[in-house]
Amino acid sequence: MTLRTRITLLTAGLLLVAFLVLGFALEGLLRNFLYGSLRTDLKEAANQVVRLLNLGGQALLEAGLPPSLYAEVQLLPEEDPALLAREGGISLQKSPALGSQRLLLQEEAYRELLKRGEVWAYAELPREGHPLRLLVYARKVEVNLSGSVWKGALLVGRPTEDLEATLSQFARIYAGTALFVLLLSLFLARSLVARALEPLEWAARKAEAMSARPEPLPEPETRDEVAALVKALNGMLTRLQEAFEAQTRFLQDASHELRTPITAILGHVGYLLRRTPLTEAQRESLEVVKREAERMGKLVSDLLDLSQSGAWRIRPVPVRVLDLLEEVREEFAKSFDGEILVEAPEDLYVLGDPDRLHQVMANLVSNALKAGARHVWLRAFDLGDKAVVRVEDDGEGIPEEHLPHLFERFYRVDKARDRERGGSGLGLAIVKAILEAHGGEVWVESQVGKGTAFSFSLPASGPPPPPR
Repeated sequence: MTLRTRITLLTAGLLLVAFLVLGFALEGLLRNFLYGSLRTDLKEAANQVVRLLNLGGQALLEAGLPPSLYAEVQLLPEEDPALLAREGGISLQKSPALGSQRLLLQEEAYRELLKRGEVWAYAELPREGHPLRLLVYARKVEVNLSGSVWKGALLVGRPTEDLEATLSQFARIYAGTALFVLLLSLFLARSLVARALEPLEWAARKAEAMSARPEPLPEPETRDEVAALVKALNGMLTRLQEAFEAQTRFLQDASHELRTPITAILGHVGYLLRRTPLTEAQRESLEVVKREAERMGKLVSDLLDLSQSGAWRIRPVPVRVLDLLEEVREEFAKSFDGEILVEAPEDLYVLGDPDRLHQVMANLVSNALKAGARHVWLRAFDLGDKAVVRVEDDGEGIPEEHLPHLFERFYRVDKARDRERGGSGLGLAIVKAILEAHGGEVWVESQVGKGTAFSFSLPASGPPPPPR
C-alpha cells in the first residue's frame, strides 16, 4: 500500500470518526431540546387545565386546548392504584389520534404519582401499523367541578411522532451531508497528498534513473523538507562517489603493481624450465608455480577490467553478428578437439563495440570448453528491434541453485575444479558489465548432465554505410 493511499485512508477514518461523534452529539442535543420543549409545554398545559377547571367547565370549553393535546382527569384511590383501570375518569380533551381509547399508565407510574405527586411516563396505545407513543405528564389535583370536588390525577399527554419524525429527518439530512463532505474530503485529500508527495516521487524517479555511478540529484529551489532531504541524499551520494573512486583507484593501482612481479615470476620459472637441469619433483613444483602465476595474472587482468568497467569507452558501430561468431569459432577451433557450429542470419547486425563483444563471446565459449563440452553451438536470432545470441554446449551443466549467482563477482560453482581450470570467478561478471554498458542483458539456462546455454540480447542495427 502506497504512502498516498495510507494517508488518504487515515484522513477518511479520522473524518468518519469525527462525523459520527458530531452526529451523535447533535442528535442528542436536538433530542434533548425537542423533548425539553415538549415537557415545558405539557407542564404549562396542565397548569392551564387546572385553572380552567377551577373556573368551571364552561371556561375550559371556551378556552380550549391545542388539538394535539390529550387531557383527562382520573380518580386516584389512595388504597389501590389498580382500581383506576376500572373506575375510569373524565376525559377533558382527546387527541384525534386517540380515537375513543382511554389513556392509562402502568401501575408503577401510578404508585410513583401517589408517592411524589407528579410523574413523567410514556404510554403506548394500540393502532394499525405500529403503536401510538405518547409522553404523559401526570400530577395530583383537586378541582371543583359543578360544586363537586374531585381528587384525582390529571394526565396531559401528546404523541411523540412529530418529534421522532423531525429527528429521523435530521439524521437523514446529516448522513447525506456527511457522506457528501466525506467523499469530497477524500478527493481533496488525495489531490493534496499527491501534490505534496510529487517532489518525493520526482526525487525517486531521478534516483532510479541514476547510472551505476553515484551522481548528485538536482536540488529543488524550494526551502521545504523535500529540499532538505535531497541535500542530505546528495551529501551521502558524494561520500559514496568518493568511496567508489577510491576503490577504483585502489584496484587499478594494485592491478598495475601486481603485474610486474607476476611477469617476473613467470619469466624466471620459464627460464628454469627451459634452461636448467631439473629433477622430476623440481619440474613438477615449477609447473605448479607457473600455473598458479598464470591464474594470478588472469585474475589481476580481470580485476583491472572490472575497475575500468565504468570508464570503458564503448564505441558502438554496426557489427555483423555472423562475422563475430566466425571469428570466435576460428580462434578456439585450433585448440579445441570438439566441434563449434555457427548459425546466424547473414544480414543481422547489432550496435556495439567489436572488441568488447568479442571479449564477451570468448568468455562464454571458454566457459563452455572448461565445462567439458564436445559440441558448442553459436546461434543468433533476429527479433526485430534487438538480436539474441546464444552459446550452447553439451557439457556437464550447472545445478539449478547456482544459476542466480553465476554473474556475481568471485562466485564459483565448484571452487576446487574452477581453480584447477584457471578460473578467477570474474569472467561472467565482466560479461554482464560489458553487456549492460551496451544496453543489453544476459541470462542462463542449464540442466545437469545435458549442457548449458548462455543468451544475451543487444540492440539491433542496420548495416554500416558503404565507404565513400
